Amino acid sequence: MYEDQPDGLAGNEDCGQMSAWYVLSAMGLYSVDPVSTNYVFGSPLLDRAEIDLGNDRKLVVQASGNGPGKPYIQSVSWNGKPWTRSWISHADLAAGGTLAFDMGSTPNKQFGAAAADRPPSFGKAAS
Repeated sequence: MYEDQPDGLAGNEDCGQMSAWYVLSAMGLYSVDPVSTNYVFGSPLLDRAEIDLGNDRKLVVQASGNGPGKPYIQSVSWNGKPWTRSWISHADLAAGGTLAFDMGSTPNKQFGAAAADRPPSFGKAAS
């Protein structure tokens, strides 16, 4: 019953997809629309995660001010520069870099509020 095959674990209908979703979500990334290859930001559970992307590239995700009662994004930076979008592309993340969240206890209603900073949807390209 237990083998290293897709059907080798009883009830394993997702073949690890739920685990992958959880890891990404714990880093503050959510793939609302996997076809677009964009991730919207959520509330990171981890203070820091580092992923080796190969070819001397790595993705570092940090969340300062993170903790119980602090689920709200105050600001985001990508490679040390302010990031106003409420989303990021897979291509950006796959190139490697540092995604830094600053978290707080109250929402920053300005973050991601501009139309250009919202994720593209329904086939509309981001501005």
